[in-house]
Amino acid sequence: MALHFDRPEFAVRLARLTDKMREEKLDALLLFAQESMYWLTGYDTFGYCFFQTLVVKADGTMALITRSADLRQAKHTSILENVQVWVDRVNADPTVDLRNLLVEMDLLGARIGVEYDTHGMTGRVARMLDAQLTSFGQIVDASYLVSRLRLIKSPAEVAYVERAAVLADDALDAALALTNPGADEADILAAMQGAVFAGGGDYSANEFIIGSAEDALLCRYKAGRRKLDTNDQLTLEWAGAYAHYHAGMMRTVVIGEPSYRHRELYNACFETIQAIETVLRPGRSFGDVFDMHAKIMDERGLSRHRLNACGYSLGARFSPSWMEHQMFHVGNPQAIEPNMSLFVHMIIMDSDTGTAMTLGQTYLTTDNTPRALSRHSLDFINV
Repeated sequence: MALHFDRPEFAVRLARLTDKMREEKLDALLLFAQESMYWLTGYDTFGYCFFQTLVVKADGTMALITRSADLRQAKHTSILENVQVWVDRVNADPTVDLRNLLVEMDLLGARIGVEYDTHGMTGRVARMLDAQLTSFGQIVDASYLVSRLRLIKSPAEVAYVERAAVLADDALDAALALTNPGADEADILAAMQGAVFAGGGDYSANEFIIGSAEDALLCRYKAGRRKLDTNDQLTLEWAGAYAHYHAGMMRTVVIGEPSYRHRELYNACFETIQAIETVLRPGRSFGDVFDMHAKIMDERGLSRHRLNACGYSLGARFSPSWMEHQMFHVGNPQAIEPNMSLFVHMIIMDSDTGTAMTLGQTYLTTDNTPRALSRHSLDFINV
Protein backbone atom coordinates (compact mmCIF):
# COMPACT_ATOMS: atom_id res chain seq x y z
CA MET A 1 0.00 0.00 0.00
CA ALA A 2 1.14 3.54 -0.76
CA LEU A 3 0.62 4.82 2.78
CA HIS A 4 2.44 7.88 4.13
CA PHE A 5 1.58 7.10 7.76
CA ASP A 6 1.57 3.92 9.81
CA ARG A 7 -1.63 2.27 10.97
CA PRO A 8 -1.30 3.36 14.62
CA GLU A 9 -1.31 6.98 13.39
CA PHE A 10 -4.54 6.38 11.50
CA ALA A 11 -6.02 4.63 14.54
CA VAL A 12 -5.33 7.68 16.71
CA ARG A 13 -6.99 9.95 14.15
CA LEU A 14 -10.08 7.74 13.96
CA ALA A 15 -10.30 7.67 17.76
CA ARG A 16 -10.10 11.48 17.90
CA LEU A 17 -12.83 11.73 15.28
CA THR A 18 -15.22 9.24 16.86
CA ASP A 19 -14.74 10.88 20.27
CA LYS A 20 -15.75 14.19 18.70
CA MET A 21 -18.70 12.58 16.91
CA ARG A 22 -20.03 11.19 20.17
CA GLU A 23 -19.57 14.60 21.76
CA GLU A 24 -21.62 16.11 18.91
CA LYS A 25 -24.13 13.24 19.21
CA LEU A 26 -23.52 12.13 15.62
CA ASP A 27 -24.26 8.53 14.68
CA ALA A 28 -22.42 8.90 11.39
CA LEU A 29 -20.48 11.39 9.27
CA LEU A 30 -20.41 11.73 5.48
CA LEU A 31 -17.00 12.99 4.39
CA PHE A 32 -16.83 14.74 1.03
CA ALA A 33 -13.58 16.68 1.52
CA GLN A 34 -10.70 14.77 -0.03
CA GLU A 35 -8.30 16.06 2.61
CA SER A 36 -10.57 14.59 5.31
CA MET A 37 -10.49 11.19 3.61
CA TYR A 38 -6.71 11.42 3.16
CA TRP A 39 -6.14 12.40 6.80
CA LEU A 40 -8.35 9.63 8.12
CA THR A 41 -7.45 6.74 5.79
CA GLY A 42 -4.62 7.74 3.44
CA TYR A 43 -6.97 7.68 0.42
CA ASP A 44 -5.26 9.76 -2.28
CA THR A 45 -7.03 10.76 -5.49
CA PHE A 46 -8.36 13.65 -7.55
CA GLY A 47 -11.53 11.62 -8.13
CA TYR A 48 -13.46 13.91 -5.76
CA CYS A 49 -14.35 15.96 -8.84
CA PHE A 50 -17.00 13.24 -9.22
CA PHE A 51 -19.39 11.96 -6.56
CA GLN A 52 -17.82 10.02 -3.72
CA THR A 53 -18.21 9.98 0.02
CA LEU A 54 -16.67 8.22 2.98
CA VAL A 55 -19.19 7.09 5.59
CA VAL A 56 -17.83 7.01 9.14
CA LYS A 57 -19.94 5.60 11.98
CA ALA A 58 -19.46 6.60 15.60
CA ASP A 59 -18.28 3.04 16.35
CA GLY A 60 -15.39 3.50 13.86
CA THR A 61 -16.90 1.52 10.97
CA MET A 62 -16.02 3.05 7.59
CA ALA A 63 -17.21 2.55 4.01
CA LEU A 64 -16.30 4.44 0.84
CA ILE A 65 -18.62 4.80 -2.14
CA THR A 66 -16.90 5.97 -5.31
CA ARG A 67 -16.56 5.35 -9.06
CA SER A 68 -14.92 2.32 -10.67
CA ALA A 69 -11.91 4.42 -11.69
CA ASP A 70 -11.08 4.95 -8.01
CA LEU A 71 -11.66 1.42 -6.75
CA ARG A 72 -8.02 0.39 -7.12
CA GLN A 73 -6.86 3.85 -6.06
CA ALA A 74 -8.66 3.44 -2.75
CA LYS A 75 -7.41 -0.11 -2.24
CA HIS A 76 -3.82 0.87 -3.00
CA THR A 77 -3.49 4.17 -1.14
CA SER A 78 -5.69 3.71 1.93
CA ILE A 79 -6.48 1.47 4.88
CA LEU A 80 -10.09 1.12 3.69
CA GLU A 81 -11.49 -2.37 3.27
CA ASN A 82 -15.12 -1.62 2.39
CA VAL A 83 -15.08 0.18 -0.98
CA GLN A 84 -18.28 0.19 -2.99
CA VAL A 85 -18.81 1.43 -6.53
CA TRP A 86 -21.69 3.36 -8.01
CA VAL A 87 -22.16 2.80 -11.75
CA ASP A 88 -21.73 5.51 -14.36
CA ARG A 89 -24.86 5.59 -16.48
CA VAL A 90 -27.33 8.00 -18.06
CA ASN A 91 -29.21 9.99 -15.39
CA ALA A 92 -27.20 8.30 -12.64
CA ASP A 93 -28.03 9.36 -9.09
CA PRO A 94 -25.32 7.99 -6.80
CA THR A 95 -27.12 9.38 -3.76
CA VAL A 96 -29.58 6.50 -4.19
CA ASP A 97 -26.64 4.07 -3.90
CA LEU A 98 -25.48 6.00 -0.85
CA ARG A 99 -28.91 5.78 0.77
CA ASN A 100 -28.92 2.03 0.21
CA LEU A 101 -25.47 1.78 1.78
CA LEU A 102 -26.64 3.76 4.81
CA VAL A 103 -29.55 1.34 5.22
CA GLU A 104 -27.10 -1.58 5.10
CA MET A 105 -25.06 0.16 7.79
CA ASP A 106 -28.16 0.40 10.03
CA LEU A 107 -28.31 4.21 9.89
CA LEU A 108 -31.99 4.71 9.03
CA GLY A 109 -33.32 7.41 11.36
CA ALA A 110 -29.81 8.30 12.56
CA ARG A 111 -28.29 11.72 13.22
CA ILE A 112 -25.85 12.17 10.33
CA GLY A 113 -23.31 14.95 9.83
CA VAL A 114 -22.37 16.08 6.33
CA GLU A 115 -19.30 17.95 5.05
CA TYR A 116 -21.05 20.53 2.88
CA ASP A 117 -18.37 23.23 2.76
CA THR A 118 -15.84 21.54 0.48
CA HIS A 119 -14.82 21.50 -3.16
CA GLY A 120 -15.86 17.83 -3.24
CA MET A 121 -19.51 18.83 -2.77
CA THR A 122 -21.11 20.57 -5.74
CA GLY A 123 -24.45 22.34 -5.48
CA ARG A 124 -26.06 19.64 -7.61
CA VAL A 125 -24.73 16.90 -5.32
CA ALA A 126 -25.97 18.78 -2.25
CA ARG A 127 -29.47 19.03 -3.71
CA MET A 128 -29.56 15.35 -4.63
CA LEU A 129 -28.19 14.37 -1.23
CA ASP A 130 -30.74 16.44 0.65
CA ALA A 131 -33.55 15.02 -1.50
CA GLN A 132 -32.52 11.49 -0.54
CA LEU A 133 -31.74 12.03 3.13
CA THR A 134 -34.13 14.70 4.41
CA SER A 135 -36.68 12.05 5.40
CA PHE A 136 -34.03 9.39 6.05
CA GLY A 137 -32.73 10.79 9.32
CA GLN A 138 -31.59 13.99 11.04
CA ILE A 139 -29.07 15.69 8.76
CA VAL A 140 -26.72 18.35 10.19
CA ASP A 141 -23.92 20.46 8.74
CA ALA A 142 -20.62 19.08 10.08
CA SER A 143 -18.36 20.80 7.56
CA TYR A 144 -15.65 21.80 10.03
CA LEU A 145 -15.50 18.82 12.38
CA VAL A 146 -12.55 17.07 10.72
CA SER A 147 -11.07 20.37 9.57
CA ARG A 148 -10.65 21.51 13.18
CA LEU A 149 -9.10 18.18 14.20
CA ARG A 150 -6.55 18.55 11.41
CA LEU A 151 -5.35 21.90 12.78
CA ILE A 152 -3.04 20.20 15.29
CA LYS A 153 -0.26 18.33 13.53
CA SER A 154 1.20 15.06 14.80
CA PRO A 155 5.00 14.59 14.85
CA ALA A 156 4.74 12.62 11.59
CA GLU A 157 2.77 15.44 9.98
CA VAL A 158 5.23 18.05 11.25
CA ALA A 159 8.03 16.13 9.52
CA TYR A 160 6.17 16.39 6.20
CA VAL A 161 5.49 20.10 6.70
CA GLU A 162 9.18 20.65 7.43
CA ARG A 163 10.12 18.79 4.26
CA ALA A 164 7.64 20.90 2.31
CA ALA A 165 9.31 24.01 3.74
CA VAL A 166 12.70 22.84 2.47
CA LEU A 167 11.20 22.44 -1.00
CA ALA A 168 9.66 25.92 -0.82
CA ASP A 169 13.10 27.32 0.01
CA ASP A 170 14.61 25.38 -2.88
CA ALA A 171 12.01 26.92 -5.19
CA LEU A 172 12.96 30.43 -4.09
CA ASP A 173 16.63 29.68 -4.66
CA ALA A 174 15.79 28.47 -8.16
CA ALA A 175 13.75 31.60 -8.88
CA LEU A 176 16.38 34.05 -7.65
CA ALA A 177 19.09 32.34 -9.72
CA LEU A 178 17.17 33.35 -12.86
CA THR A 179 15.60 36.67 -11.86
CA ASN A 180 17.27 39.56 -13.63
CA PRO A 181 16.42 42.09 -16.36
CA GLY A 182 15.26 40.26 -19.48
CA ALA A 183 14.43 37.03 -17.63
CA ASP A 184 11.29 35.22 -18.75
CA GLU A 185 8.60 34.53 -16.15
CA ALA A 186 8.10 31.16 -17.84
CA ASP A 187 11.67 30.10 -17.04
CA ILE A 188 11.36 31.30 -13.45
CA LEU A 189 8.07 29.45 -12.93
CA ALA A 190 9.44 26.27 -14.50
CA ALA A 191 12.51 26.39 -12.26
CA MET A 192 10.41 26.85 -9.12
CA GLN A 193 8.06 24.00 -9.90
CA GLY A 194 10.96 21.84 -11.06
CA ALA A 195 12.79 22.36 -7.76
CA VAL A 196 9.81 20.99 -5.85
CA PHE A 197 9.50 17.96 -8.10
CA ALA A 198 13.26 17.31 -8.07
CA GLY A 199 13.12 17.25 -4.28
CA GLY A 200 10.48 14.52 -4.30
CA GLY A 201 7.57 16.90 -3.80
CA ASP A 202 4.07 17.08 -5.25
CA TYR A 203 1.94 19.43 -7.26
CA SER A 204 0.66 22.05 -4.87
CA ALA A 205 -3.09 22.29 -4.31
CA ASN A 206 -3.26 25.48 -6.36
CA GLU A 207 -1.09 27.10 -8.98
CA PHE A 208 2.01 29.08 -8.06
CA ILE A 209 1.32 32.81 -8.38
CA ILE A 210 3.70 34.80 -10.53
CA GLY A 211 3.29 38.30 -11.92
CA SER A 212 5.51 41.24 -12.84
CA ALA A 213 4.99 44.92 -13.64
CA GLU A 214 1.23 45.60 -13.24
CA ASP A 215 0.57 41.89 -12.79
CA ALA A 216 2.67 41.99 -9.61
CA LEU A 217 -0.39 43.52 -7.91
CA LEU A 218 -2.47 40.37 -8.52
CA CYS A 219 -3.06 37.82 -5.77
CA ARG A 220 -4.09 34.99 -8.07
CA TYR A 221 -2.52 33.00 -10.87
CA LYS A 222 -3.35 34.10 -14.41
CA ALA A 223 -2.35 32.76 -17.80
CA GLY A 224 0.32 34.55 -19.82
CA ARG A 225 4.05 35.16 -19.27
CA ARG A 226 6.28 38.20 -19.92
CA LYS A 227 9.95 39.14 -19.71
CA LEU A 228 11.26 41.37 -16.92
CA ASP A 229 12.23 44.96 -17.63
CA THR A 230 15.41 46.68 -16.44
CA ASN A 231 13.38 48.17 -13.61
CA ASP A 232 10.55 45.88 -12.57
CA GLN A 233 8.76 44.11 -9.73
CA LEU A 234 7.99 40.41 -9.48
CA THR A 235 5.49 38.97 -7.00
CA LEU A 236 5.76 35.27 -6.23
CA GLU A 237 3.52 33.15 -4.01
CA TRP A 238 4.19 29.45 -3.92
CA ALA A 239 4.31 26.42 -1.66
CA GLY A 240 6.49 23.44 -1.21
CA ALA A 241 4.29 20.34 -1.14
CA TYR A 242 5.29 16.93 0.22
CA ALA A 243 2.83 14.07 0.74
CA HIS A 244 0.24 16.80 0.08
CA TYR A 245 1.44 18.83 3.10
CA HIS A 246 2.15 22.46 2.23
CA ALA A 247 4.50 25.20 3.39
CA GLY A 248 3.72 28.53 1.77
CA MET A 249 5.99 31.46 1.01
CA MET A 250 5.52 34.86 -0.62
CA ARG A 251 7.91 37.56 -1.81
CA THR A 252 7.99 40.61 -4.05
CA VAL A 253 11.37 40.91 -5.76
CA VAL A 254 12.46 44.32 -7.04
CA ILE A 255 14.51 44.28 -10.24
CA GLY A 256 16.76 47.29 -10.77
CA GLU A 257 16.43 50.41 -8.66
CA PRO A 258 13.78 50.16 -5.92
CA SER A 259 11.42 53.10 -5.57
CA TYR A 260 10.93 54.92 -2.29
CA ARG A 261 7.44 53.39 -2.19
CA HIS A 262 8.87 49.87 -2.48
CA ARG A 263 11.08 50.51 0.55
CA GLU A 264 8.25 52.13 2.47
CA LEU A 265 5.87 49.25 1.85
CA TYR A 266 8.54 46.66 2.63
CA ASN A 267 9.19 48.31 6.00
CA ALA A 268 5.47 48.11 6.78
CA CYS A 269 5.41 44.40 5.84
CA PHE A 270 8.49 43.57 7.86
CA GLU A 271 7.41 45.51 10.95
CA THR A 272 3.98 43.89 10.85
CA ILE A 273 5.20 40.33 10.46
CA GLN A 274 7.62 40.85 13.37
CA ALA A 275 4.75 42.13 15.51
CA ILE A 276 2.59 39.17 14.52
CA GLU A 277 5.27 36.79 15.79
CA THR A 278 4.57 38.19 19.29
CA VAL A 279 0.91 37.08 19.15
CA LEU A 280 1.29 33.88 17.12
CA ARG A 281 1.32 31.74 20.23
CA PRO A 282 -0.99 29.89 22.64
CA GLY A 283 -3.33 32.14 24.61
CA ARG A 284 -4.10 34.23 21.54
CA SER A 285 -6.58 33.77 18.70
CA PHE A 286 -6.53 33.92 14.91
CA GLY A 287 -8.48 37.18 15.24
CA ASP A 288 -5.69 38.64 17.40
CA VAL A 289 -3.22 38.00 14.60
CA PHE A 290 -5.38 39.89 12.12
CA ASP A 291 -5.94 42.74 14.57
CA MET A 292 -2.19 43.25 14.87
CA HIS A 293 -1.89 43.27 11.08
CA ALA A 294 -4.71 45.78 10.64
CA LYS A 295 -3.46 48.05 13.46
CA ILE A 296 0.02 48.56 12.04
CA MET A 297 -1.08 48.79 8.41
CA ASP A 298 -3.82 51.28 9.21
CA GLU A 299 -1.52 53.40 11.36
CA ARG A 300 0.72 53.71 8.30
CA GLY A 301 -2.20 54.82 6.14
CA LEU A 302 -2.35 51.54 4.23
CA SER A 303 -5.93 50.48 4.98
CA ARG A 304 -6.94 50.86 1.30
CA HIS A 305 -3.99 48.80 0.11
CA ARG A 306 -4.01 45.84 2.52
CA LEU A 307 -6.23 42.75 2.44
CA ASN A 308 -8.96 41.66 4.85
CA ALA A 309 -7.01 38.54 5.84
CA CYS A 310 -3.31 37.97 6.52
CA GLY A 311 -2.87 34.22 6.41
CA TYR A 312 -4.35 30.86 7.29
CA SER A 313 -3.71 27.32 8.45
CA LEU A 314 -1.87 24.98 6.07
CA GLY A 315 -1.72 21.22 5.94
CA ALA A 316 -2.55 18.38 3.58
CA ARG A 317 -4.79 19.92 0.94
CA PHE A 318 -6.10 19.07 -2.52
CA SER A 319 -7.00 21.25 -5.52
CA PRO A 320 -8.21 23.89 -6.05
CA SER A 321 -6.71 25.56 -2.97
CA TRP A 322 -4.00 24.97 -0.37
CA MET A 323 -5.85 27.24 2.09
CA GLU A 324 -7.54 25.69 5.09
CA HIS A 325 -10.85 26.96 6.50
CA GLN A 326 -9.20 28.70 9.45
CA MET A 327 -7.96 32.14 8.41
CA PHE A 328 -6.53 35.23 10.10
CA HIS A 329 -9.44 37.64 9.71
CA VAL A 330 -11.37 39.98 11.96
CA GLY A 331 -13.19 38.33 14.84
CA ASN A 332 -11.99 34.76 14.29
CA PRO A 333 -12.09 33.15 17.77
CA GLN A 334 -10.06 30.08 16.78
CA ALA A 335 -7.44 29.57 19.49
CA ILE A 336 -3.79 29.23 18.58
CA GLU A 337 -2.35 26.00 19.94
CA PRO A 338 1.05 24.29 19.68
CA ASN A 339 1.86 22.27 16.54
CA MET A 340 -0.21 24.27 14.10
CA SER A 341 1.36 25.04 10.71
CA LEU A 342 0.31 28.60 9.86
CA PHE A 343 1.09 30.74 6.83
CA VAL A 344 1.42 34.46 7.60
CA HIS A 345 1.45 36.83 4.63
CA MET A 346 1.71 40.58 4.29
CA ILE A 347 0.22 41.78 1.00
CA ILE A 348 0.19 45.47 0.09
CA MET A 349 -1.04 46.36 -3.39
CA ASP A 350 -0.91 50.12 -4.02
CA SER A 351 -2.88 50.63 -7.20
CA ASP A 352 -2.43 54.41 -6.95
CA THR A 353 1.30 54.16 -7.61
CA GLY A 354 1.34 50.71 -9.20
CA THR A 355 3.58 49.38 -6.41
CA ALA A 356 3.43 45.85 -5.01
CA MET A 357 5.05 44.50 -1.87
CA THR A 358 4.53 41.14 -0.19
CA LEU A 359 6.25 39.09 2.49
CA GLY A 360 5.18 35.71 3.83
CA GLN A 361 6.34 32.45 5.35
CA THR A 362 5.04 29.41 7.23
CA TYR A 363 5.43 28.98 10.99
CA LEU A 364 5.08 26.05 13.33
CA THR A 365 3.53 27.13 16.60
CA THR A 366 5.11 26.01 19.86
CA ASP A 367 4.39 26.43 23.56
CA ASN A 368 5.79 29.94 23.20
CA THR A 369 7.61 31.64 20.29
CA PRO A 370 6.58 30.42 16.81
CA ARG A 371 9.25 28.76 14.69
CA ALA A 372 9.72 30.00 11.14
CA LEU A 373 10.17 26.98 8.87
CA SER A 374 12.08 28.76 6.11
CA ARG A 375 15.87 28.99 6.01
CA HIS A 376 15.50 32.27 4.12
CA SER A 377 15.49 35.60 5.92
CA LEU A 378 12.74 38.18 5.49
CA ASP A 379 15.19 40.68 4.01
CA PHE A 380 14.26 42.99 1.14
CA ILE A 381 15.10 41.24 -2.16
CA ASN A 382 16.62 43.45 -4.86
CA VAL A 383 18.35 42.05 -7.95
